[in-house]
Amino acid sequence: MEPSLEAIRAEALGALADAAGAEAVNALSIRYLGRKGVVTQYLRNISSLPAEQRPAAGKAANAVKVELESAMKAALDRLAEGAGRPADAIDVSLPGRPMAPGTRHPITRIQEEICDIFTRIGFDIAEGPEVESDYYNFEALNIPRDHPARDMQDTFYISDSVVLRTHTSPMQVRYMEKHRPPVRVVVPGKVYRCDSDVTHTPMFHQVEGLLVDRNISFGDLKGVLTTFIHQMFDKATPLRFRPSFFPFTEPSAEVDIGCVICRGSGCRVCSQTGWLEILGSGMVHPAVFENVDIDTSAYSGFAFGMGVERIAMLKYGIDDIRKFFENDLRFLRQF
Repeated sequence: MEPSLEAIRAEALGALADAAGAEAVNALSIRYLGRKGVVTQYLRNISSLPAEQRPAAGKAANAVKVELESAMKAALDRLAEGAGRPADAIDVSLPGRPMAPGTRHPITRIQEEICDIFTRIGFDIAEGPEVESDYYNFEALNIPRDHPARDMQDTFYISDSVVLRTHTSPMQVRYMEKHRPPVRVVVPGKVYRCDSDVTHTPMFHQVEGLLVDRNISFGDLKGVLTTFIHQMFDKATPLRFRPSFFPFTEPSAEVDIGCVICRGSGCRVCSQTGWLEILGSGMVHPAVFENVDIDTSAYSGFAFGMGVERIAMLKYGIDDIRKFFENDLRFLRQF
């Protein structure tokens, strides 16, 4: 090997040994192996040598080029490994990363708590399909196609006769088709509506309740819901029933509770009224009973429905429903 080529090799390897980081190694690679690098220029100058010297000089220069390329790559791999970014293998000497324990989502916790309260007072739990027929979602619940009440629910239509259910109420009909009275059931699940703001999301959760038996009155409805409210919040929480309208119940009522934030004195959350709307309820409409062949002269019943997110917002003092679905661990770890 010619001394000048050996000098280039020794100089490059010495500089590489002193390189302090990836940037320095890359700079050396350009200096010696780039288009205008020292080794590249040496290779180009071989053509000026006598013909008999060219093969040996080219072979020696290529050997130095390959050696320097390999040394540069090895140096970059070592630097990457030292920076905690293994090039080809895992450093088994590094300490392990502990797995953070998971917990139940706040919506899951509230939904389970709601169901637990009702099962303790004799209700069963049932679930139904989220993709529902128009018949069960609307018509069987006394909401025919031309009924103005359909405008109250912004529906996701899959086809003219298939929808994403807008409430868990279809299970009233499905359950009564398979179970004769007495019936006591709550139905938790996801529902879907075309709505999105600080208090609404396109997908949310509801719990529907249904009780059918002989001699059931509105007083029974008030007693069951009063028990639920006092167990979900506390016995000091007042509630009131306001007349309302739902196609599948008559009479119907909205249920309000005393504001859990200001305790009725008036605040921004309750719009200075001291009350917060929490659920809808009423006596099952005779038309619904007729659709499931239940004798309205012998049986009566009541139904109610509540939004799980609504109750969670009131219980935890949250003012934006979207926080439940943003998967922000800083928010979720509070529960």
